[in-house]
Amino acid sequence: MTIRLICLDADDTLWHNMRHFNATEEALVAMLQPFADADIARDTLNACEGRNLKLYGYGAKGFTLSMIETAAELAGDQISKSMIEDILAAGRALLAHPVDLFDDVADTLDALAHRGRLVLVTKGDLLHQESKLAASGLGDLFSGIEIVSDKTENTFRRVFGQYGAAPHEAIMAGDSLRSDIRPALEAGAWAAYIPQEGAWVHEIADTPADHPRFRQIDRLAELPALIDTIG
Repeated sequence: MTIRLICLDADDTLWHNMRHFNATEEALVAMLQPFADADIARDTLNACEGRNLKLYGYGAKGFTLSMIETAAELAGDQISKSMIEDILAAGRALLAHPVDLFDDVADTLDALAHRGRLVLVTKGDLLHQESKLAASGLGDLFSGIEIVSDKTENTFRRVFGQYGAAPHEAIMAGDSLRSDIRPALEAGAWAAYIPQEGAWVHEIADTPADHPRFRQIDRLAELPALIDTIG
């Protein structure tokens, strides 16, 4: 059996992402301290994000709108123009922060490209994901770029077919059990889970540890050697 198609997540797989969102969330919690304790503020924001995902999708823009909605819910009539301005500024900062690559990413992608077609499969706001990829300087290392609204079994089946690989000839690597690992396995592919600290609550799922095509590695740099054991 040979792996012919290597699919990679972007956020928190190639570059740091959630730590910026987590820092922004903590700033919102501090802002709302006069109106709610920290746990209530976080729970309210998480619930708001969950409700809004189908409307706004994933990414900084939807997160910013959810922060405003959370502030309005908790502060009520006491929400101020300056609070909204601060939240909007935080959202703009999320969209503008520099891309901070994980160590040895470019060398790892080069090694992977010698083992199969390399395709980026990421979700979120199209413009923001495109700008991060451009800033990363990694785009030319990929045979294809797929920016999708969500990652499902059907998403991966489409990607595998588009790039001419049977599911068992493909592997998906990423940090999200819900979005990267479980749907890829359901589509018939291999999956390499690369856990990161501070995972988003909406990406948490059960680890399919007993699945025959599931693997877990500590960092992306271990993926080429893992693929060699499959092939």
